[in-house]
Amino acid sequence: MARKHVRLGIEKLLEDGDHLVRGARLGLVCNQASVNHQLHHVADLLKEHPAAELRALFGPQHGIRGDVQDNMIETEHAIDRDTGLPIYSLYSETREPTESMFRDLDLLIFDMQDVGCRIYTFAYTMANCMVAARKFAKKVIVCERPNPINGRDVAGNVLEKGHESFVGQYPIPTRHGMTLGELARMFNEHFEIKCELEVVQMDGWDRNCWHDETDAPWVMPSPNMPTIEAATVFPGTVHFEGTQLSEGRGTTRPFELVGAPYIVSEEFAAALNNARLPGVYFRSCIFRPTFQKHAGISCGGVQLHVIDRDNFEPVTTGLTMVKVAHDLYPGQFSWKEPPYEYVYDRNPFDVIAGTIKVREAIEEGSTISELQERWKPGLSEFKKLREEFLLY
Repeated sequence: MARKHVRLGIEKLLEDGDHLVRGARLGLVCNQASVNHQLHHVADLLKEHPAAELRALFGPQHGIRGDVQDNMIETEHAIDRDTGLPIYSLYSETREPTESMFRDLDLLIFDMQDVGCRIYTFAYTMANCMVAARKFAKKVIVCERPNPINGRDVAGNVLEKGHESFVGQYPIPTRHGMTLGELARMFNEHFEIKCELEVVQMDGWDRNCWHDETDAPWVMPSPNMPTIEAATVFPGTVHFEGTQLSEGRGTTRPFELVGAPYIVSEEFAAALNNARLPGVYFRSCIFRPTFQKHAGISCGGVQLHVIDRDNFEPVTTGLTMVKVAHDLYPGQFSWKEPPYEYVYDRNPFDVIAGTIKVREAIEEGSTISELQERWKPGLSEFKKLREEFLLY
């Protein structure tokens, strides 16, 4: 099947958007995935732009080159070796650009590849840039890229008030089904950031498209997001970051492999397959992480094989996996101890879930179906709100 041609927002800006940047001093939020179809990096392309002057780069979590591995390793400010420009880290002592960072800029361009899940920090780096832009009277241009797991499906619980963090700053569901430009519009208007915002849309993208159904380039947006397969399961298995089970970091299949030294792989796989979750098969396996949880120790567990991704529901699947591990191994299963993303006073699983209710439901023996029923009102309300901001 021929892949659908998508013209990226940054390509439109570079080719047709001189009027948006002419004479401007630019800042650019980017990382290694900020490339065009020819895999040329956006920083290099903007540095050569005849109508504007690129003055500074801003890096998100994992650094501007995506080389910083762990969840909670801050990155330092630096000088970019290729362009000679200053790099300001937005995963450092500050998550929001400061006045001094913005002093020599007229506008900030944001060009990042998201993964379609609330529990991913790039959308909040974008939001923080928008907040700073409002404070210091700068303009933000968000250049669109595809939601890699499609822009149609919405699932999971909506984050509850009082549970905000850097993996969930706004009340949106686990799988939001939006692009970063659409989220930027929602943050700006509905959640009232109120900065001067321009979204440069893609041409040719269809909400029903998975990333590999388009010709858009894929460069892994973070160190443990190597493939579309990892992004597909991520809205579910990311919850294992809030447990002492390995979510596959330190393997070649992060988020597709889940396990722990005490798990009997065949038993765990059988229990999960007996749940008859749509679109997925759990293959029993043994894996040994090279770093992070259980580094150097063989773990029993499963690999998720998504055999029908249009019917696969990652959030329900991931939470079912957590519940089965909790119920099957009550003497050994445990939640991760704080902190998580520098939140010291809350259970990491609660930070990820955006509520205490999911963990409490699992501990109290509630079914995942009961949890889904509780989510329905918030999810329905979000879907209605979302319609106002969709661009495709």
